[in-house]
Amino acid sequence: MEIGQYIESRAHAHLVGIGGVSMSALAEILHTRGIPLSGSDMAESPNVSRLRGLGIPISIGHSAENLGAAGFIIRTAAARNDNIEIQTARKNGIPVFERAQAWGYIMRGYDNAVCVAGVHGKTTTTSMLTHIFLAAERDPTVMIGGTLPALGSGYRVGGGDVIVVESCEYYNSFHNFLPTVAVILNIDADHLDFFSGLDALKESFRTFASLVPDSGAIVCNADDPNTLDTLEPLGRELLTFGLAENSHVRGVNVSATGLNPSCDVHLDGEFFCRISLKTPGVHNLSNALAAAAAAITVGIPPEAIERGLSSFTGAARRFEYKGTCNGAAIYDDYAHHPTELRALLDAVLPLDYNRVILAFQPHTYTRTKALFSDFVTQLRRMESPLIAPIFAAREKNESGISAKDLAEAIPGSRSFDSLADLTAAIAAEARAGDIILTVGAGDIYKVGETLAGL
Repeated sequence: MEIGQYIESRAHAHLVGIGGVSMSALAEILHTRGIPLSGSDMAESPNVSRLRGLGIPISIGHSAENLGAAGFIIRTAAARNDNIEIQTARKNGIPVFERAQAWGYIMRGYDNAVCVAGVHGKTTTTSMLTHIFLAAERDPTVMIGGTLPALGSGYRVGGGDVIVVESCEYYNSFHNFLPTVAVILNIDADHLDFFSGLDALKESFRTFASLVPDSGAIVCNADDPNTLDTLEPLGRELLTFGLAENSHVRGVNVSATGLNPSCDVHLDGEFFCRISLKTPGVHNLSNALAAAAAAITVGIPPEAIERGLSSFTGAARRFEYKGTCNGAAIYDDYAHHPTELRALLDAVLPLDYNRVILAFQPHTYTRTKALFSDFVTQLRRMESPLIAPIFAAREKNESGISAKDLAEAIPGSRSFDSLADLTAAIAAEARAGDIILTVGAGDIYKVGETLAGL
């Protein structure tokens, strides 16, 4: 049986990892549909508390007893096959489904399923689209891979005909989705612990785009050669966005310096609207053009696009202001790939700060090793970058690579054995007029929060 048959039969669903951003959103949607639910997670969290408030029983810690009367299991990607609840379910013949399979089924209930994909910029663009659909009063359902201040969480359960979903390529997760609008922001070598190389990544995105029906739309970046090369074999009509002259949705009269980039948006050569952002960098203008293009496909008027984008102040961990230390401004950013690091530095270095103090935490051993020289190229742009220990995430260090290896390749750089040591070094160095950047996809944000006294 497919997952939809279990959902429609209102069988009891047990969600393993229910406290995650995507899983908690999924739980709330299933709950509103009358599906009996239970869940488990490794720790208490605001999401767990909110779901308990809805009457959903949630266990902390994983055990076989947590399954109770479950008729099927939905698991987060972090719950691997050695998880005791997954093992017990399979032993007892209880079907186990992936989170993405459940989201794919739920998308069938919406006239417009806007799926935002790309190696970089997914969270920001999905957040921008959320602001646009709210401004247009379309009452969207939303699933974002990060916290959006306007929502107070990473998701929203709405009653409109639109669902907006951040769509991840890792493990081909987005192949389970049913987009009516597929947005492809860019394609770049990453997740090389799963993909054999860039060609395999391109093939994955090509498959994702092919899921869009003929009546839907494929929105793609005209400024990214990898994306155009990937989609060309499909022989499909594309709605392109970007700064390139041949873009259908094109940014012109661009002002990208400072904290408030802006541009006019032309649709097929004619003025459509003007957008002004509160998040710096030309990469965020590109994200905004992608959001505008996707919104156009579902009939959002220019006024709502302007209002939505002007109200967007960023998502959590995307150049997020945290406070000050010794008069220095502290910002936190999720950049964990050389391309993202380049975009961040391109946006920040022209700003009017005396010094940029960069604290970078590499994310996963495989990414650090595979993209080592590209990381070095970007970090060498800084006078004396500070390198935190590599955040292991899901991995074991089979290559022996370390933060020290990065620091030794970068003149003036220093590596640290702990976040505490790194925090102390920044506190001793920072002064008024500086900007402190804590950068990476792991727990480096704790450094900025400690410095800011949060």
